Amino acid sequence: MASTHASQSKLPSTGVTIFSVMSRMADEHGAINLGQGFPDFTCAPELIDAVARAMRDGHNQYAPMLGVYPLREALARKIELLYGRRYDPATEICITAGATEGLFSTLTALVRPGDEVILFQPAYDSYTPAVQLSGGTPVYVTLRRPDYRIDWEDVTRAVTPRTRAIVVNSPHNPTGMTLDRDDLRELARILQTTDAFVVSDEVYEHLVYDGAPHESMARYPEIAERAVVISSFGKTYHTTGWKIGWCAAPQPLAALVAGVHQWVTYAVNTPIQRAYTEMVTRDPRAEAVTAFYQAKRDLFLRLIAGSRFRPLACRGTFFQMVDYSAITSEPDAAFAVRLVKEHGVASIPISPFLYGGADPGPVLRFCFAKRDETLEAAAERLNNV
Repeated sequence: MASTHASQSKLPSTGVTIFSVMSRMADEHGAINLGQGFPDFTCAPELIDAVARAMRDGHNQYAPMLGVYPLREALARKIELLYGRRYDPATEICITAGATEGLFSTLTALVRPGDEVILFQPAYDSYTPAVQLSGGTPVYVTLRRPDYRIDWEDVTRAVTPRTRAIVVNSPHNPTGMTLDRDDLRELARILQTTDAFVVSDEVYEHLVYDGAPHESMARYPEIAERAVVISSFGKTYHTTGWKIGWCAAPQPLAALVAGVHQWVTYAVNTPIQRAYTEMVTRDPRAEAVTAFYQAKRDLFLRLIAGSRFRPLACRGTFFQMVDYSAITSEPDAAFAVRLVKEHGVASIPISPFLYGGADPGPVLRFCFAKRDETLEAAAERLNNV
């Protein structure tokens, strides 16, 4: 008979992600899925052509562990152009199996048993398990409704001699909050009091709206010297299923991340890396993507203007948070389930992004990375709730 110890998970509190749960419910009930964050439209035909061309040209074997060198070169040029910092493509950029693997490899490399890691909640759901699997302790700083701005005095109080890393995410999933220059000054101030590293999740770097710049950690030398900047191609190129991302960091930090990455995935899809090289080289600013998603946000807001959902500020990402307090006092998860079953629209409740009993409030998250007709059909249903 198997030992009970053999079946005990190292993450006993972690089940199936809310994204999988809500997507499954959407399928079961024939609902319009504005829950999980992926487009329902395809990527650019030239990107598919570039992948096929790379395959035909024979780029079908293992890539170098750090990634295809021309892609690392293209990323180094892009980062320097947009944010002013030059990373050495030979030693300071690592291509990963999506940003999630980049985050996992980074946190695994940095966090030791007994270390503390500051997370801002609502927090993307992969952060906490990655910290815990390395023996670290998540320390949560709560972002408060309705604007979800960081209270830097809360951060100051959260820092201790055991603080090993501060994980930041801007544009922020799920809230759509973005960090500004004042936030980065405050972060730099706090870093002067600690030896902590910064782990910066910037996968929505090109989805920042209303003319605001993306404030990358790479832009600020005093932060970049101890930061791992993580991003991906999936959000920018409408290819979330291809799962390729990257990490950029000063060489000593980059070497630590690569040391874990080589045992997690070693190398990622070679022909797709070749195709992304073409896209990044051709258009490093990706300004059309910014305009495209701002138009999606604005359309969705116009479409639900007659509903009882009250939109909260969305400064970035392709997610729109809404306050539903004018409709019901139900908890967010219960209302999200009822919205699928009775009204045929899937959303994401905020409570799975929160820990320690933090109050999510009457808030749901909708994804507007959808075709116009999908948004129109969903809004028609939401206007009748």
